[in-house]
Amino acid sequence: MVRRAPIVLGATAAGLVALFSFQSRSGLTPSAPASHTSSSPTTTTTPPASSTTSTTGGGPSGAGSTTTAPSSTTSTTTAPSTRTVTGKLESYGYGQLRVRATMTGGRLTDATVVTLQTADTYSQQLAAQVIPMLRSQALKAKSGRINGISGATYTSEAFALSLQAALSQLG
Repeated sequence: MVRRAPIVLGATAAGLVALFSFQSRSGLTPSAPASHTSSSPTTTTTPPASSTTSTTGGGPSGAGSTTTAPSSTTSTTTAPSTRTVTGKLESYGYGQLRVRATMTGGRLTDATVVTLQTADTYSQQLAAQVIPMLRSQALKAKSGRINGISGATYTSEAFALSLQAALSQLG
């Protein structure tokens, strides 16, 4: 037992160092509760994008380079409208989250967590790993009917409920 103590202590120290130095790639951070605690959803409509033409000229007598963007053409096709709605704030076992759904032309094109408040650091790290997978599932299903992630059942359910609330407002 005494011979194993340094190994156990070393492994524990290495695990703690790895845990505290973990950095999430998704960049999710808890948001301030004061700005996102109302349960009333918000709706945003984005107008279709318009095209622009720009020209960058070079120096005199061919010195430098000249880049010309293609000239704009007139098109009678209108871009599909994009609508964005934020679902209700869902509380779950380890915090709260709110999902914003974006639909373009009647299709779900984005599902983003706009509010994420967690009880502790571990829950924050777990959510940072799970939310991109939940987003992927929602975009594949084109709805809030997702399978969820094993080991993150509460987070999965809260994500699905908030997304479904947003989608029900979109019609």
